Amino acid sequence: MFRKIVIAFAFIVAVFGFNFSALAESSAPAKDNILVLTLKNGDVAIRLRPDLAPKHVEQIKQLTKDGAYDHVVFHRVIDGFMAQTGDVKFGKKDSPEYDLSRAGTGGSNYANLPAEFSKASFVRGTVGMARSSDPNSANSQFFICFTSAPFLDGQYTVVGEVIKGMNVVDRIKKGDANNNGAVDNPDEIIKAHLETASN
Repeated sequence: MFRKIVIAFAFIVAVFGFNFSALAESSAPAKDNILVLTLKNGDVAIRLRPDLAPKHVEQIKQLTKDGAYDHVVFHRVIDGFMAQTGDVKFGKKDSPEYDLSRAGTGGSNYANLPAEFSKASFVRGTVGMARSSDPNSANSQFFICFTSAPFLDGQYTVVGEVIKGMNVVDRIKKGDANNNGAVDNPDEIIKAHLETASN
């Protein structure tokens, strides 16, 4: 009986072995899947979603590896809505091009990206790509939602969600509600880096 079971199992492996390999690969931890932003009040961990927006996530990863997000300010923060950052051209404090009056209008040295809209909803902690009126104009800027914003669903690209540190996000300095959330002396991303996901 035992011999029959072993032969049957060997047959299954021989015929369907590739499925076992694929299953093993799919269950392995994704590399560089977590974006960690160090802010003055602590760390914010964001699980990136290449399954939803592979091109956008790849650009965020590259910019992070370049150190482009280090010292970039949260230039637009609207209480009860979202905190926006990521202008690596005009919003980077340690750059000679830093200009708070222009923060939000710049991008990076990489090309703008075609929209990767999905069915993912914008809820508290969702990270989405900022863009102009052109759906295909997202580049480096992103925002984190303080609360649900269903009116953004299907209109902006979702790239991830906060999995740790929303209490830190809540403490980001808010902007002037009468000036579209513009922030004087804004908080910054002290350091951004990638980590390997643990699950």
